[in-house]
Amino acid sequence: MSNNLIGPSRLTRFEIARIVGARALQLSLGAPPLVDVSKAPQRDPIAIALIELLEGVLPITIRRVKPDGTSQSIPIQRLIPRSREYIQRILKSWNLY
Repeated sequence: MSNNLIGPSRLTRFEIARIVGARALQLSLGAPPLVDVSKAPQRDPIAIALIELLEGVLPITIRRVKPDGTSQSIPIQRLIPRSREYIQRILKSWNLY
């Protein structure tokens, strides 16, 4: 994998929304949580999905595409360190962390 990333070196707010929404849907349909749910102050699927994202346990890859058609697949574990502060702010604003 190239060291140069397409796009920012963190998750965008749109990528976070897409990841959390998809994972919350999975959780609401009965998927097992990947973190200890006793850490979540609420049993809300969105709260659990945000905590899973913050802890970096989701096995998800982001595909970013340039206008010329070239693309790059980036594991979210590579983008989370620079996104951690933003995700924590979301959790705190919802009183989930």
